Amino acid sequence: MWFSFWRSRERFSLDEFRFLTDQLMKVQVVNEVNKDFVIEALRSIAELITYGDQHDVAYFEFFMEKQVMGEFVRILRISRTVIVSLQLLQTMSIVIQNLKNEHSIYYMFSNEHINHLITYSFDFRNEELLSYYISFLRAISGKLNKNTISLLVKTDNEEVVSFPLYVEAIRFAFHEESMIRTAVRALTLNVYHVGDEAVNKFVASDPHADYFSNLVKFFREQCINLDKLVNASKCMGPDTSGSILSSVDEIEDNLYYFSDVISAGIPDIGRLITDLMLKVLIFPSVLPSLRMEVVKDSDTGIGTATSLYLLCCILRIVKIKDLANIVAAVLLCDIETFVPMSEAKLNGFMVNHDMSHENQDSENSGFRSDSDGQSLRVLIPNISSSLNSHPEDDSSQPDHGSTYSALREALLSYITTGDDVQVSGSLSMLATLLQTKELEESMLDALGILPQRKQQKKLLLEALVGEGSAEEQLFSSENMVKDGIGSEMDCYFQKLKEKYGLLCVCKEVTVTPRRQRFQVLDALVSLFCRSNISAETLWDGGWLLRQLLPYSKADFRSHHLELLKDTFHNCTSCILDETKGSWPDLLIMVLCDEWRKCKRTIEASSPRKDPKSMLLPAHKSLSEEVASGESSFAAGERLFEIVKVFVLLHQLHIFSEGKLLPDQPPIHPTVDVMETSRAKRAGIDSLGPKQSAELSLVDAVPCRIAFERGKERHFHFLAITIGTSGWLILADELPVRPSFGVVRVVAPLGGCNPRIDEKHMRWLHLRIRPSSFPCIDGAKHTAHPKVKSKALVDGRWTLAFRDEDSCKAAFSMIVEELKFLSSEVERRIKPMLVIERTIDTSTK
Repeated sequence: MWFSFWRSRERFSLDEFRFLTDQLMKVQVVNEVNKDFVIEALRSIAELITYGDQHDVAYFEFFMEKQVMGEFVRILRISRTVIVSLQLLQTMSIVIQNLKNEHSIYYMFSNEHINHLITYSFDFRNEELLSYYISFLRAISGKLNKNTISLLVKTDNEEVVSFPLYVEAIRFAFHEESMIRTAVRALTLNVYHVGDEAVNKFVASDPHADYFSNLVKFFREQCINLDKLVNASKCMGPDTSGSILSSVDEIEDNLYYFSDVISAGIPDIGRLITDLMLKVLIFPSVLPSLRMEVVKDSDTGIGTATSLYLLCCILRIVKIKDLANIVAAVLLCDIETFVPMSEAKLNGFMVNHDMSHENQDSENSGFRSDSDGQSLRVLIPNISSSLNSHPEDDSSQPDHGSTYSALREALLSYITTGDDVQVSGSLSMLATLLQTKELEESMLDALGILPQRKQQKKLLLEALVGEGSAEEQLFSSENMVKDGIGSEMDCYFQKLKEKYGLLCVCKEVTVTPRRQRFQVLDALVSLFCRSNISAETLWDGGWLLRQLLPYSKADFRSHHLELLKDTFHNCTSCILDETKGSWPDLLIMVLCDEWRKCKRTIEASSPRKDPKSMLLPAHKSLSEEVASGESSFAAGERLFEIVKVFVLLHQLHIFSEGKLLPDQPPIHPTVDVMETSRAKRAGIDSLGPKQSAELSLVDAVPCRIAFERGKERHFHFLAITIGTSGWLILADELPVRPSFGVVRVVAPLGGCNPRIDEKHMRWLHLRIRPSSFPCIDGAKHTAHPKVKSKALVDGRWTLAFRDEDSCKAAFSMIVEELKFLSSEVERRIKPMLVIERTIDTSTK
């Protein structure tokens, strides 16, 4: 029989199909002797069925007539080798994937053979077999629709009681192999998106709903592991960035899967995911860590930075209205929100709280959760006093009777007193809330981050329908609404109490939202006055302020304007210092470049920085790697930071005046080279000195220098400036023209730090910095954390002159040219150094 298999026949023919089927039916047992034939027969049959589906219906009619599906199941039962099982699963996957005819697909699913293959007891200890099996299940799911899915389920009184495809697939939902997890999720999405009500009810009911519970718990474990990596990075540094980014990718993939599940439009599953995310992750692990002082469980607790990142991602990716608004509502609630009512059980923890004790000391005013000797304790200072109050608004006076602080106030306190990571995380959180379309406007208003354009829209609508004093408020200078809690907010606070067993103590929104708006504005203004926060983070604050108050002078109070003005003047002093620093020739170029970048950043529709950047180890400044003294590279890094802050403050000044930001900073134009300058006398044009170019040596001083040990050379030394650029020149004297020479070496004048040697008064020491500075961009370090920038090393010149007078003349020439350079740079940037502000005394 086996020799007849190899006889010559046309490969793609019905005769070949008939022959293979007949031979397969004769097989009584599959062993080492005949396994090769069976494998080849299965592979060939798959090709013939696919060919027939596209060219000749007679092939599939023969397939149905001979009940080849039944033969496949029989072969599987009598097989003694794993390789045949592998080939059978591959054959079925190929056939199902390539079938285009609806009748063919309907036949394949219309008997129990498919379900028998699905429920067959394969030995999944073989990883390859499991991979083929999952591919087989996924191929089936790819052909599901409202007609075919009914063929794979069993029903009783129109209710689905069995669905092997789904049940068997989710057994491997948390397999250690990521490709298998991905395939299972793709299969489940195919099931959910069919839209069969009976199937939807089946997957959302017990015990199958446990899949979603386990999914959220699995996600929580990933979050805890991410937090451990973030904590480890504080000690190990940038080397852990790759691991953190990989973990972040997995977490965001999970969230996108949640989003895809929700988009299937199954209400019960949407509500289930919302409840699980809140009860399993957000309430017990994420929100408590936003407090000012957290003692967290080492196994289940999550740090502040990780929690802020997770909240940002959840709100940005998982677009559930209830989830977003409940998170926002909790941010408005005081610490008692996290005290479960009547010993309510939250994520496995039983919490006892004596509600009769109204006056608790500071030790007991936090949230405590005990389980097996482990604890989560939260202590919160009264941070509302750290935020500026507004005497002109009675509603802004703090409630001194309250001993609790809201999570929202903790976020603002991070902005005013936290470190760079905490500030960045809080700004990202507020920006995410601002951009979450699922949030009710009343929530944004209570949080104090309702954009002004939406405030105006709200006032206009209320004025049109004649509600309260909306019309008066719409045309008032304050443009504020003194309304209480909206009906939507009442709804979500009630859900917190009734559905999640959390007592909502929310004093924040019992007064006008005006207080909340001013608290946010106070925090942002305070942020701009801080000197220990990176410029990149300050720019994020500028973006948030621009979103909240676009071109509105009325919203700034007098103390805001004074604080910004004082900070600007302090930064101006730093800018003036930089005109005498190492990079004065690059200062104007950097100012113009950063001006454009800052304008794009704060006027963009979304924040520039990805929230995950707060998790990555802080980029170590290359200046920290310099062993001796401040290098020019360190000075360059400082210059970029100072310029970024200066540009932001200048744009905030324009912004606070209600003016549009210009595309270019206000800088004076260049002027012609003075006739009395050394550059003019040397015959150097406005483009500067070039190698091998001739020049006059009228002002040059003869000297010697050795660029290599034992190889001393004679040059003429000259220092010149043209506009905002300056150079040190070493020239060879021309033999035929004694007063002229040829440029051999050119170096930047800025940052040369001339110094006459104390022991050898004819020696002049110069530091030679690089001619250009690599652009420092925090985004580059985030996107490519493994790429290390190469620090530029300063050079050193020691010039030897004929006598002390010549050395002093060269020193004086350098100092004079540096003054010319600094003066010209200062002249050109002078319009940026002065701000004129008229403070409205009525707002004091």
